[in-house]
Amino acid sequence: MHTAREKAAFEAGIKLGALYHQWVGTPVSPLTAASIESAIEKSVGLQPHVKGISVRLDRDIMKPNVFGYSELQGLMLTVEIETRVDGEVCRARLRREGDYPMMEIVE
Repeated sequence: MHTAREKAAFEAGIKLGALYHQWVGTPVSPLTAASIESAIEKSVGLQPHVKGISVRLDRDIMKPNVFGYSELQGLMLTVEIETRVDGEVCRARLRREGDYPMMEIVE
């Protein structure tokens, strides 16, 4: 049997992994980035055990293609998420660490 603390950590990890693989490749530009951030927050926020989520996209690494947009890359994502299971809280994040998008439990 898993503890509520372990379940909260699992929920945070599974949501970050799903978010990453669902949204990477989405067409984005500096003009649409805020709406993509909001859509990700609202979408993931609907899921069980999510108590808070913040998504920011690094507009500085958005390089437009010949059609004027970029594809969302994992390195563009900075995400902080809080999950709660039976009163136990997990705070986790996804952020750029060098040239790698790192997911980690913060608390």
